[in-house]
Amino acid sequence: MSCRTWPAPGLVLATAAYLAGGSMCNAQVAAPDAPAAEEALDPDSPLDPLPDLGVDWPDISAQPTTAKDTVAQADAAVDADAALRYDVSLDGLTPEHLALVAPQFDVVSVLKAGARQPANLAQIDRRAVEDAGALTDLLRARGFYDAEVTPRITPQSGRALVTLVAQPGARYRFAEVEVRGLGDADAEAETLRQAFGIRADDPVDAAAVDAELQALRTRIGAGGFPFAQVPDPEVVVDHEARTATLVLTVAPGGRKRYGRIVVPPGSLFSAEHLAEIARFKPGQPYELRDMEDLRRALIATGLVSSVGIRPQPGSEPDLVDIAVALERAPPRTIAGELGYGTGEGARAAVSWQHRNLIKPEGGVTVRAVLGTVEQTLAAGLRRNNFMKRDRVLTADIAIANLSPPGYRARTFLIGGAIERQTNIVFQKRWTWSAGLNLLASNESGAIGNRTQTARRTFLIAAAPALVALDNTNDLLDPTRGYRLSARLSPEFSFQNGAFGYARLQLDGSTYRPVSSRMVLAGRLRLGSIAGAAATRIAPSRRFFAGGGGSVRGFGFQAIGPRDIDNDPTGGRSLFEFASEARIRLSPTGRLKDFSVVPFLDGGNIYRAALPSFAGMRIGAGVGVRYHSNFGPIRVDLGTPINPQRGDARVTLFVSLGQAF
Repeated sequence: MSCRTWPAPGLVLATAAYLAGGSMCNAQVAAPDAPAAEEALDPDSPLDPLPDLGVDWPDISAQPTTAKDTVAQADAAVDADAALRYDVSLDGLTPEHLALVAPQFDVVSVLKAGARQPANLAQIDRRAVEDAGALTDLLRARGFYDAEVTPRITPQSGRALVTLVAQPGARYRFAEVEVRGLGDADAEAETLRQAFGIRADDPVDAAAVDAELQALRTRIGAGGFPFAQVPDPEVVVDHEARTATLVLTVAPGGRKRYGRIVVPPGSLFSAEHLAEIARFKPGQPYELRDMEDLRRALIATGLVSSVGIRPQPGSEPDLVDIAVALERAPPRTIAGELGYGTGEGARAAVSWQHRNLIKPEGGVTVRAVLGTVEQTLAAGLRRNNFMKRDRVLTADIAIANLSPPGYRARTFLIGGAIERQTNIVFQKRWTWSAGLNLLASNESGAIGNRTQTARRTFLIAAAPALVALDNTNDLLDPTRGYRLSARLSPEFSFQNGAFGYARLQLDGSTYRPVSSRMVLAGRLRLGSIAGAAATRIAPSRRFFAGGGGSVRGFGFQAIGPRDIDNDPTGGRSLFEFASEARIRLSPTGRLKDFSVVPFLDGGNIYRAALPSFAGMRIGAGVGVRYHSNFGPIRVDLGTPINPQRGDARVTLFVSLGQAF
């Protein structure tokens, strides 16, 4: 006898209805003889006996063969209300069977879900019966249509052993697989037909069929068919031959090219701005991956909570318009930050941001910093996707009072830049920036090796530029790859006459996994200022080294030449290196989110324009990382190996993110 099924997609238990259950079989049933005439009802006739419920009290003397029989026999030794713990065993399944159904069974099993809590025999019985049905459905969904599962319960010294005895039977296979309707796909027909990987003689496996359907839907969408319809297949099962046939009828709908982007009235973004964000242009062939890319890019703006993208017929038969509906996210954010570093002292920051104050995507941020070495009030504009995808326009204005170990400065800055930056959603391989900053800074700092308490006012115009290559696998916590960057800032300064110079800094870092729990990381940094003597350059524009983002083990700016009062003077060149081993404490359990990080850093500052690599200062220590959902939280404890006079013996740094 053959049965025809109309499947419903899905995996696990739902897939049982896909290929195993929900079948309709054609059969002829003899109808009873129809009565000659309807008998009249007598209101005085007695009522028929009530039907029996069909549940007999178990016979505890019988040999247990089912879960109910087992419960009855167990009651002779254990009180029915007594709480028991139990073990679960699957019997009658080969390793091949277990590989197919065990993972899904572990998810849906009510026995395993309640195994940690004691239960009485009646509860265990109900769970066993339910799990027997679930296991039967899973086996049938994998093609074992004749599967039968019998639950048994055996008490064992205060515990119970629940055994699901399975008889899977033979596995059904497809005798014929046919994909229809691909004639409209022209040259793509055979490629699309091959994308549906179910073939004759393959097992009748609902999960495999569902996976191949998704693969075909993805492939046909990527091939330029936005209106393609790939319905669930029609499957006919022959229980006598233990085979099945599958017929899949596809309606490709024809290839299309992009037309317009369409938005509803009052949309968060205009169609023109969405066209700047999208990677496709009118006239190009439609591709499904463009829709996912656009969706992710819109979520990355931070202004959208949900995105609906739907292709719709265009103005011409071969065009498809893209309708975009956006759900707004809250545009305002208030943030706070706390930090501490030896030499840098304590630092608290608070900011208010409106990410769409100047439409579209013109975010305005007002920020205040209060710390032992820094007090700052600043405002900034950041215009994302400025005239092109991933391009950012920034403008900043700030007033700051800085008193780090190397100088004292009261500075007013105004500047702007255009850049291509990376983000967590789209980590860019190449990034760059170019800008212009104007500064007025009143500063005091050492001149040569002399202490300089008198203040000088510097007027500075700088044109900083950056180009960077990121080949790592993660923006915040890389475990493999490398990063390279170069920063160049030509600067024109006026202080007791005009002069110019250029600041250059090169950085490189690499990350290499040596085991599943350990990553070795290293960093090099070179810097040089050419064109002017160090005594003429504003102290805040010189190079300094030491601290949590530099050479750990030494205090902030503590490395390099010092004046007669033992304060750092900075210099015109620098060299730094850093190395560390990032070791996860455990792959699972409570410690899986923690790492211990021994490190060794070194470097020095030089008054000459090029580093001589002499007199290197070395710091060592150990850190702890907590890998949170928003990035690692870092605590580093270091000590200088060859300290200078006045260096602290222990340094502590706390921040968000890896050291490099």
